[in-house]
Amino acid sequence: MAKAKKIARREWTKADVKQLKTMAKARAGVTKISKSLKRTPGATSVMAAKLGVSLSMRG
Repeated sequence: MAKAKKIARREWTKADVKQLKTMAKARAGVTKISKSLKRTPGATSVMAAKLGVSLSMRG
């Protein structure tokens, strides 16, 4: 049986939140923002929803 992968969780720092907000304002998109923050797209979109930030790339 394969060993389950340990999930490493990192807290969201103020710098992470600031970068998320600025990139969202620039309409960077979820995948680009998540790669920049070294987080999953799911975690990025959940945090954006908590902050009330739209990650839509539409103008």
